[in-house]
Amino acid sequence: MTNTLYLPELREMLAEGNAAELHEFCEALHPARTAEFMEGLTAAEAWQVLQHTDPANQVEIFRYFELPRQVEMFETVAREEMAKFISGLPADERVDILSEVQPEIVQALLPLIPVDERRDIMRLAAYPEGTAGAMMTTRFARLSESETAAQALDHVRRQADLLETVYYLYVVDEDDHLRGLVSLRQLVLTDPEVLVRDIMRRDAISVDVTAHQELVAQKFAKFDFLALPVVDAEHHLLGIVTHDDAIDVVVEEATEDAQRIGGVNPLSAGYIDTKLFELAWKRGVWLMILFFGALLTAFALKRYEHSIDEVAWLVLFLPLIISSGGNTGSQSATLIITALSTGDITLRDWWRVVKREIATGLILGSFLGAIGYVVATTIGAMMGTGAPSPRHAVVIPITLVLVVICGTLSGSMLPLLFRRLGLDPAIMSNPFVSCICDIVGIVIYMQVALFWLH
Repeated sequence: MTNTLYLPELREMLAEGNAAELHEFCEALHPARTAEFMEGLTAAEAWQVLQHTDPANQVEIFRYFELPRQVEMFETVAREEMAKFISGLPADERVDILSEVQPEIVQALLPLIPVDERRDIMRLAAYPEGTAGAMMTTRFARLSESETAAQALDHVRRQADLLETVYYLYVVDEDDHLRGLVSLRQLVLTDPEVLVRDIMRRDAISVDVTAHQELVAQKFAKFDFLALPVVDAEHHLLGIVTHDDAIDVVVEEATEDAQRIGGVNPLSAGYIDTKLFELAWKRGVWLMILFFGALLTAFALKRYEHSIDEVAWLVLFLPLIISSGGNTGSQSATLIITALSTGDITLRDWWRVVKREIATGLILGSFLGAIGYVVATTIGAMMGTGAPSPRHAVVIPITLVLVVICGTLSGSMLPLLFRRLGLDPAIMSNPFVSCICDIVGIVIYMQVALFWLH
C-alpha cells in the first residue's frame, strides 16, 4: 500500500525547487523509509528527488524501490543519466533490472556504459536465471598468498568503497584459482608481517557457478555464511553470493513452494500486481487437472453403484474415508516437500521415509479407525434398520487403516519421485495428492466392503 504521508510536501518541494529540504529528506531517514515515502511519486518525480543527494545514497534509496519502479525509471530517464547511475549499482542487481527492461532500451544503454562494466554485465547476464552465476556479484576482494597482513589491509582499504562486502577476503593464486579465505578480523588482529598464506583457511567452501539457487541458499543456512564464493569447473574464482541475495532466494523459493502446494502455478509478480487474466490462468490450469481427477472419482463410484444400492449405509461413511486419505496424504506431501527444500532429507533416504510413513500411517489409521468404528456402531444403534451392524461396521476401521497408509505413502513418495525426475517436488501439491487419494480410497473402501460383507 502506498504511503502518502509526505507526497504533498515532496511535490511542493519539487515545484518550488527547494533543494535544501529535498536534500534533508533524502539524508534524514533510512534509505528504505525514504523509498517508501516516494512510492506515490511518478518515476520522473522520484528521479528528481534522488538528484538532491550524493551518488552513493542515490543507489541505496534506489535499491529499495520495487522492481517495476526501477525498470520504469530505466526506461523513462535520459539514457546518459542512467548509464552513469548504473555504475554504482551492485553487479548482480543491475543485471536483474536490465533483464526486465525493454531490449531496445538496453541496447541503447550499453554503449554508454564503461567497457569493463559493460563486459561484466554481459558476462553475468549469460548465466541462466536461478543459478549461482546469475546471483553472484564480481565486486569482492582478491588477495595474493604472498601478501603480508599489512599489505592485504592496505589493499582492502583502497578499494573498500567498490566492494560488496569486506568481511570475507578471498585468496587466489596467479591463475585466479581459489586457494582459501581470511576474514577482516584475522587481518586486523594478526602480526602485520605475517603472510596471508599462513593465516588463511584452505578449506574454503564454494559453490559451482551452475548450481541452482536453492542449493546456494541451503549452504548459507547450513554454514551461516555472510558470503559464498562461486567457482567454475576448474575452481577459478568468478564471484561471490552475499547473504542478502540468499535471503531473497529463500523468500522466493518459499513463496513458490507455498503457491504450488496450494495448487497454483507460481506468480511472476505480487498478487495485486498480477493481471487478472494471468491470475485466473495460473489457478485455472490446476483446477482443470483436478476437475478431471474428480471425474475419475465419479467413474470409480459408478463402478460400485450396484454394491452401494445393496448396502446403502456405505454412502454415509464415504466422505469420512476419502477425506481421511486425502488429509493424511496432504500432510505427508507437505512434510516431505519441506524436508527436501531444507536439505533435511535426500533421495537416498527414500527407504527410511517409507518405513516411517508406513508406521505413522498405521498409528494414525488405527486411531481414526477406532473412532470410526464407534461412530459407525453408534449410528447403527440409532438408525436401526438399514444401518451397519457391529460386525459389518468393522469395514470402517479396516478401510481407514488401509486408506491412511496409502495416503501417507503416496504423499511422501510422489514428491521424491518428482525430485528424482528433475522436477520441482512442490508440483506434487496437496490438491493433487488429495485427488489421487480420493480415487484410491473409494476403490479400497468398496473392495474391503465387498470382501467383508459378502
